[in-house]
Amino acid sequence: MRKGIDFIGVGVGAMIFNNEGKVFLAKRGKQARNEAGKWDFPGGGVEFGERCEQALKREIKEEFGIEIRVTELLEVVDHIIENEKQHWVSPSYLARHIGGTPVINEPEKCESIKWVDISEINPETLTITSRFDFEEYIQKYGCNPYIQES
Repeated sequence: MRKGIDFIGVGVGAMIFNNEGKVFLAKRGKQARNEAGKWDFPGGGVEFGERCEQALKREIKEEFGIEIRVTELLEVVDHIIENEKQHWVSPSYLARHIGGTPVINEPEKCESIKWVDISEINPETLTITSRFDFEEYIQKYGCNPYIQES
C-alpha cells in the first residue's frame, strides 16, 4: 500500500525564511514522489504516530541538513494530482532557518536549491501545493519577507 496512491497521504511543507528575508526553494528531482522538475517549498511525508511539525523538522534535516523553527500554520492544501493519480492532504507552515548550511542530501529527489526574494518567484514553476502556499502568503503578507520575532 502506497500513501497518496492507494490511500490519501499526509505531507507537510514550509516556506522557510532566512535572516535576510529570503525563502528557500528546492527543485524536485527525477525520482521525486510527484511533480518532478517543479520548484517547491520543501517538506515530506508524515509517518504514523508522528506530529506534523516533527515530520517537517525531520524531513528538512534529512534532506537539506538544516534546522528550522516552525512559527505558524499557513494553510492546509488538498493536493490532488490528477495526471499522476495521487491525493495528499498537506498542512503548510511558515518557518525560520535557525542553523546549518543547506545541502542536497538526496540528489535523486532534489536537483537544485536556492534562497530567493519572494518577489522573484514565478508561481508557474511551483508544485501545486507550493503555488497555493505562495498565493496564500501573498494574500496575507504581500511581497514582504516573513519576519517573526524570536
